[in-house]
Amino acid sequence: MPVNLEVVDALRADPAASSLRPSLDLSYGDPGRTTAMDRFHTQFVRPDDLVFDIGAHVGDRTASFRRLGARVIAVEPQPLCARSIRALYGDDDQVTVVEAACGMATGLLELHINSANPTVSTVSPHFVQAADGAENWQGQVWDARLAVPATTLDVLVAEHGLPAFVKIDVEGFEDAVLAGLSHPLPALSFEFTTVARAVAHRALDRAVALGFTRFNLALGDAMALAEPAWLTAPALGALLDSLPHSANSGDVYCRR
Repeated sequence: MPVNLEVVDALRADPAASSLRPSLDLSYGDPGRTTAMDRFHTQFVRPDDLVFDIGAHVGDRTASFRRLGARVIAVEPQPLCARSIRALYGDDDQVTVVEAACGMATGLLELHINSANPTVSTVSPHFVQAADGAENWQGQVWDARLAVPATTLDVLVAEHGLPAFVKIDVEGFEDAVLAGLSHPLPALSFEFTTVARAVAHRALDRAVALGFTRFNLALGDAMALAEPAWLTAPALGALLDSLPHSANSGDVYCRR
């Protein structure tokens, strides 16, 4: 189901959502990126699959999964982002918005909000500390805090079913999200950053414990795998360590 671009334009024009305009422009204003994203996701998502979008932000991955015919559970703790996703997908009964953070346990988590750049808001205080003053992160300020409800992947599985693919992008909390999963899945991805490589290594270890055996990564916003062949976990871990700090971020992909 295509996104209603009139709703996108209305969100762009909304003064209350001004901080989301760069994300909306990137997510819904570049047809070439959209095509590349859909082509990339076809190796993980098929029609009628169930997909979890953990850290949905403004829903560009949700949009891609829906264009491929999947049912999507979009999990996003930031009220402004969750409101935007509801505006974009409120008429789509194949998208369920869960306004919560995802972690290793239910309850409450403290969300550190970057008001000027909501895409890097996080529930990880360690991530905020690691990014403070780091190269590529200068000027980023987490200037507000908000208690938000927390859920887990296991709770989401119990409520919605077992997904074919889970995308996790939660700014330095990916290891905690995977700690809340005990079910084997066909495939998943988790974001990594070069300011918090230890988080990525813990997430990789958890993926191995969950039964994943093949790994690859995509750098930055590239809609392509960096390695021509899938790697073992030790090889992927070594690749993560070898990346220059300037690589900044990307996503690790895990398959069984």
